[in-house]
Amino acid sequence: MKTGYLYHEVFGWHDTGTFVGDAPADPARGLQPYYNYEHSDAKRRIHELIVVSGLIKHLIRIEPRHATEAELRLVHTQRHIDYIKSQSESRLGGDAGDLTTPFGKGGYEIATLGVGGILQMVDAVMKNEITNGYALVRPPGHHAVADLGMGYCLFANGSIAAKYAQQKYGVSRIAVVDWDVHHGNGTQDIFYDDPNVLTISIHQDRLYPHDSGLRDEIGSGVAAGTNLNIPLSAGVGNAGYEKAFEDVVIPALLKFKPELIFVASGFDSCVFDPLGRMLLTANGYATLTKKLMQVANQVAAGRIVMTHEGGYNAVYSPICGQAVLQELVGVKLLADPFADSVDHYPSHALNQVQLQEINAAAELLVNLPAH
Repeated sequence: MKTGYLYHEVFGWHDTGTFVGDAPADPARGLQPYYNYEHSDAKRRIHELIVVSGLIKHLIRIEPRHATEAELRLVHTQRHIDYIKSQSESRLGGDAGDLTTPFGKGGYEIATLGVGGILQMVDAVMKNEITNGYALVRPPGHHAVADLGMGYCLFANGSIAAKYAQQKYGVSRIAVVDWDVHHGNGTQDIFYDDPNVLTISIHQDRLYPHDSGLRDEIGSGVAAGTNLNIPLSAGVGNAGYEKAFEDVVIPALLKFKPELIFVASGFDSCVFDPLGRMLLTANGYATLTKKLMQVANQVAAGRIVMTHEGGYNAVYSPICGQAVLQELVGVKLLADPFADSVDHYPSHALNQVQLQEINAAAELLVNLPAH
């Protein structure tokens, strides 16, 4: 098995300014200038740990390239592309469209390098140069829709890559599994009427966006049943996520039989994240990765492409990233140094409310087309 890995130092130069959460600094409101949550440190430190631990020696580096406008148009309108480009050319940068997604001058070029890098990884997977891979890109992508950037996302990175795989390689069935703590609303919106793409989002219920990610959003028309949401109440830990995978995610993948699996990998579901209130640990992420690899080996020749999304704790996100990549490559170099504490929180145990939520999501599998 060969595992690809993509990172470029310029991703750390994506400038999100001095925000206060999702609001600009405002002394009149008591909002003191500070780093934006979507800051370079967490992603840069993931890469540095991968290098310092020696894991980088076991990975095949993928060289990124810039995505073309034609490739961006696989998902986005020309109006949106032109808008991001014009904002990027401004002396002080601009915003992706929702007024909470700021970026500095040159942000367009950084974003297109991230998209193009993921396309390079798709090429490597489809040409059997690697079996699976992790694209540590920035800015993230799973919230962006066709004509709007939002939620720190300029372009729909993973969705463009899925469309690219459909167009260039004729992949007939694709699945996207999103374990970011926020609902993958952009991915859902883009493929809501496409019966050839199964989209699964497991997320904290109505955390962001506040009006999406409900179980009754199942896809439309001929694609009805191919969009699965697993909204969970705050506080779900390793046992709850594993149960959701065992009862919903894995059965869905076995029924749909995708030829290629994308993962929207957000580490903001982790126990220490400032934006989410879930309790996943690094070992929990490793277990979910192992489960996905097992089903990918059954239905997709092992083909998995992970695209990095959220994760805002600069101390623990690197530990989670290391755990996932170690699982992908099959090499254990470092254990979670926080495991003695975080893996034994009593709240990891699955409670009755969480079980009811997972059972309700599992009932949706009856509507999923079988292949």
